[in-house]
Amino acid sequence: MIASSRGRFAGDVLVTGATGLVGNNVVRQLVARGVPVRALVRGGPRSAERAFAGLPVDTIAGGLHDESALRRAADGVAVIVHAAAMVHCGWRHLAEMRRTNVAGTRSVARAARLAGARLVHVSSVDALGLRHDGLPADEDTPPGGMLECPYVVTKREAETVVLDEVARGLDAVIVNPVYMIGPWDWKPSSGRMLLEVAAGRGSFAPPGANDFVDVRDVAAGILAAIDRGQIGRRYILGGHPLSYLEAWRIFARAAGRMPPLGVAPPALVRVAGWVGDLAGLFSRREPPVNSAATGMSLLAHNFDCRRAERELGYVYRPFETTVQDAWEWFVAHGFAPAPGSRTVLAR
Repeated sequence: MIASSRGRFAGDVLVTGATGLVGNNVVRQLVARGVPVRALVRGGPRSAERAFAGLPVDTIAGGLHDESALRRAADGVAVIVHAAAMVHCGWRHLAEMRRTNVAGTRSVARAARLAGARLVHVSSVDALGLRHDGLPADEDTPPGGMLECPYVVTKREAETVVLDEVARGLDAVIVNPVYMIGPWDWKPSSGRMLLEVAAGRGSFAPPGANDFVDVRDVAAGILAAIDRGQIGRRYILGGHPLSYLEAWRIFARAAGRMPPLGVAPPALVRVAGWVGDLAGLFSRREPPVNSAATGMSLLAHNFDCRRAERELGYVYRPFETTVQDAWEWFVAHGFAPAPGSRTVLAR
């Protein structure tokens, strides 16, 4: 069971977004520790059969705006891990993201407060700012330097909602993960970058940089935040500072592909984003290559996670190990071809 020295957090844990990359890894680590787990699942148990196969998870059908389902799910739990979010790097869907990322978080935070449960809100480093001097940002870096796309705006607004509930008595901690790779990426989500490079679409890397981490280490950091995180405090769950070229070389090596030829010129990256925006004008769906996504890929997106290391005991493994494990998981579950195949499968 999860328990501090005072036993404050012993009991069931509710996880939202439990079929996603972060949430599913949190569920698996909780189950491995013998913690009773509930999952709020949009669409009901059948929609989560694959993600929860073989796991003793109590599923409650309902979305973030279903107040009755939230009350049932939160009744009697000690902790809620809120990992559900709408993630899209582009200029569209602001209203939809506000409904999910902000109003949905408000509903979950209120349910946690009324249930007397601790809330661990899974935010993102995108909700923070970047330093103008190029040094890694931390939890106290003021907003600025990010592209103000809907995802960035709504993740920041969601943190404000959580802190508003803290002022009303909610026991909550915020964690801010960096770019995550790893197994149990059922969508797939951030692991799609690895799949794209593995499919031969990574000849030239963007010129920016990011921090990369194993999602299993982020999940362990979330469990540590349940036990040791301070109320109302943010914790960056960071990783390895790598240029996209360095990361893509590791991706290519794990997948047995030729490494990238080099870095794309910034001007060419911007043009690609504008072309994507133009193509999106004639489509109901915004393409993944758009000026928001390419603009983010130009940034030095690096963060200091010493607070989490010091207060939570946060650690992270070598990135080569992470990528190899993620690649093997994608192959084993049919998202990528087995060695010797020619085509990448997508499901």
